Amino acid sequence: MSITSNSHTAERVGWRPLLLAGCIALACVIGGGHAAASGLEARAPGVGAGWGVVGQGTMRWFGLALYNASLWTRGAERWRPERPFALEIRYARPIRGERLVAASLDEMARLGFADAARREAWRPLLVRAFPSVEPGDTIVGLAEPDGRVAFYHRGALTAELRDADFARAFFAIWLDPRTREPGLRSSLLGTGDEG
Repeated sequence: MSITSNSHTAERVGWRPLLLAGCIALACVIGGGHAAASGLEARAPGVGAGWGVVGQGTMRWFGLALYNASLWTRGAERWRPERPFALEIRYARPIRGERLVAASLDEMARLGFADAARREAWRPLLVRAFPSVEPGDTIVGLAEPDGRVAFYHRGALTAELRDADFARAFFAIWLDPRTREPGLRSSLLGTGDEG
């Protein structure tokens, strides 16, 4: 059986190779791990090669998807806070930058990280890191072992600092055992299903 077209190209090639090629392309788009690793480089230039997805999940609010999150490490190894990792957030809804900054600072406070003055000193960095987002926008936060944190939006570096306290406080929002979203944390760490 072959698919016919005006150019008869599909007839000569046959439909099975086209179907196989389509399935492989789809698997590369939706798959995790090394198949998607080059995608992180496109969204966070300078991270280097060899990154893979450890886990991913969706943040929902009253059933509405707010964003999809993916946790990346080099070689898709198990996440350890003392090793380089990246948290990628792909937004499903428009959210104002001011709201993203306020929510981040509120969660850092709730988790007991730093005093109010120190958290306020981090506000300008978060303002640069979190512009207003539209559906499909991606923000990547990269954490290095020396305390360096870099943020990328739409593939461009937006903010960077070297502050291990900030790194712990910020990424704790998703990765600390006391997070508000333990199901999402489990999905990111690859240890269970979303709650």
